[in-house]
Amino acid sequence: MSQPPMGRYRWTIVALLFFATSINYIDRQVIGLLKPTLTAAFGWDNTTFGTINGIFQFFYAFGLLAFGRIVDKVGTKMGYTISIIIWSVFAMAHALARSTFGFTIARSGLGLGEAGNFPAAIKTVAEWFPKKERALATGIFNSGTNIGAVIAPIVVPWILGIYGWQMAFIITGSLGFIWLIFWWVVYEIPSRKKGLSKEEFAYIHSDEEDSVPDVVTAASPGPLSAFNPGPAPASPAPASPATPASAAASASAARPVSWGKLLGVRQTWAFVFGKFLTDPIWWFFLFWLPGYFSDTFHLDLSKPGWPLVIVYSSTTVGSIGGGYLSSWLIRKGWPVYKARKTVMLIFAILVVPIVTARYFDNMWIIVGLISLAAAAHQAWSANIFTTASDMFPKRAVSSVIGIGGMAGSVGGIIFQPLVGWLLDYFTKLGNKTLGYNLIFVVCGSAYLVAWLVMHFFVPKMKQVELD
Repeated sequence: MSQPPMGRYRWTIVALLFFATSINYIDRQVIGLLKPTLTAAFGWDNTTFGTINGIFQFFYAFGLLAFGRIVDKVGTKMGYTISIIIWSVFAMAHALARSTFGFTIARSGLGLGEAGNFPAAIKTVAEWFPKKERALATGIFNSGTNIGAVIAPIVVPWILGIYGWQMAFIITGSLGFIWLIFWWVVYEIPSRKKGLSKEEFAYIHSDEEDSVPDVVTAASPGPLSAFNPGPAPASPAPASPATPASAAASASAARPVSWGKLLGVRQTWAFVFGKFLTDPIWWFFLFWLPGYFSDTFHLDLSKPGWPLVIVYSSTTVGSIGGGYLSSWLIRKGWPVYKARKTVMLIFAILVVPIVTARYFDNMWIIVGLISLAAAAHQAWSANIFTTASDMFPKRAVSSVIGIGGMAGSVGGIIFQPLVGWLLDYFTKLGNKTLGYNLIFVVCGSAYLVAWLVMHFFVPKMKQVELD
């Protein structure tokens, strides 16, 4: 089935998700770029910095679990709105902190609010895209994590130099409110979208085994008539009257799935362990790389950090390329599970060379190794997110993303303080670089372990049937 004209609207939605994710990562990365300034202002060491990041991830983990449920209950439009209001308010509130405790409070609220981004974004993609396009759509919006990370090393030092660290938080935190205006003007779910034809609605659900509309009521307009035979009118026709069978199907499609039921299936645990083992690596890249280049190569973080710009720019290629590759294989006739697992294995292998960083003293060689690993992570991320919408019906996707995201944050809660402790320990021994090298070994092996664990739980990624 060829892509109908309304496909342009779907990619407009992806653009909105891209900008939201960019803002999300700008807001969370400010702390890493201001680390020397904040360390001096509040008297932190690496252990304290790691603990603050661990607390952020604790609230991020709780928020993922909560927002997974909230988004499934109130819908993507309202769920995203609640999330971005909370995270934008607390991002700006960092500027009010006068102590480590106050800063930690602001960081906690930021983690709670930012957690809603991915459950809402992944569910939005599941609502508007057939499976064969979801990895590409996810890869494109997920590349916003990279753009946000690229923009921050350029903009934040500039704001710091002119206005001070408080304004860095206020200016970046205010971006979310601007995005929110566009979200409310543009977005609606397919069953409520005016002008959506039967062909378009059928295309969105064209490769689903559980192709039940997202919201089905007797009064719902247009797209619901996609289930009626006959030629498509110029504008959507009213749906046929509801029957007891269709009402039961509608109720089942709209009813959220309990966490207990989701935790009782192997597919959930595959996603959980995949996130638990690999998400902490990205958090390390995000929060600790500025400090690594400052400590090891004396990079001045009060100026635009071009090594960081290169690293995070490369991840855009990984995110979009990773999503495109699995989608291309599916279009070539590969089974969905085979395409996803093959490309995830490729990207897991591409992270491994980072373990050789200890053998080089040239900064640009190390920039290349870290760039490859970070790009491979984002390619992995685009595909692991999409496995949730491959394996679960739409009504459960946000909850599964929330559970898996929480697991990834729990990994970060453990890993962040460990990174800080290792760096402080080896600093006392006079060899902080050795601490970073040990961390790179963990980074290089985590993805292969995660791939093997996921393969153990779901060798063929069969779709879950939920009553």
